[in-house]
Amino acid sequence: MTQRPVIDNDAVSELTTGRLSVYLRCLTYLESIEQTTVSSQELAKRFHLNSAQIRKDLAHFGELGTRGVGYNVSRLKAHLSRTLGIDRQRNVLIVGAGNLGLALADYRGFNTNGFHIVALLDVDPEKIGKTSRSGAPIAVWDELQTIVRSQAVEIGIIAVSAEAAQNVHDALASAGVCAILNFAPVQLRLRDDVKVKSVDLRINLESLSYYLKNSEDAACGTD
Repeated sequence: MTQRPVIDNDAVSELTTGRLSVYLRCLTYLESIEQTTVSSQELAKRFHLNSAQIRKDLAHFGELGTRGVGYNVSRLKAHLSRTLGIDRQRNVLIVGAGNLGLALADYRGFNTNGFHIVALLDVDPEKIGKTSRSGAPIAVWDELQTIVRSQAVEIGIIAVSAEAAQNVHDALASAGVCAILNFAPVQLRLRDDVKVKSVDLRINLESLSYYLKNSEDAACGTD
């Protein structure tokens, strides 16, 4: 029996897992065009990546390629899917059925490749009982714990106002949801047993503004 390599999870950073997701998308495309093998150099050239970084990242998980041949596309894709835990279905609950929540519910990336939106929750009686365009039902906020238990929800998405976000986080955590994606523009008080990733679009825009300002300042300095 072939022994699987022991993976040092502490050595696999979030930056590394983020790149694994990029590699997985590239491999999914290669599989769709029926390409069977790919080298790190070809992967890097085709998708504007770094071949040395690819080899370093994949080395965390043992010898996945064959010298002189490269990586088997389907096998590497399956391995990365298992590594990222998306070789199984992850049920997702969205809290907030406003424009953002509904857009997220209808985003194909949240309803394919291991993720399934089971429902949206809201407090607006005019929204309760309706569905998103993709067919996800909108339920009343009070059903949070029932839906988490009955649908085996593992991931919660916060798509509410900044003022309501902390209460939603606490309710999801108390209901047993251990992973949360937060879109509210607020710094949450976190719990040790819950993993939270925040997506703040304004922070990214301000970062771009900073880049533009530096470019403008540099241009002015050369006049």
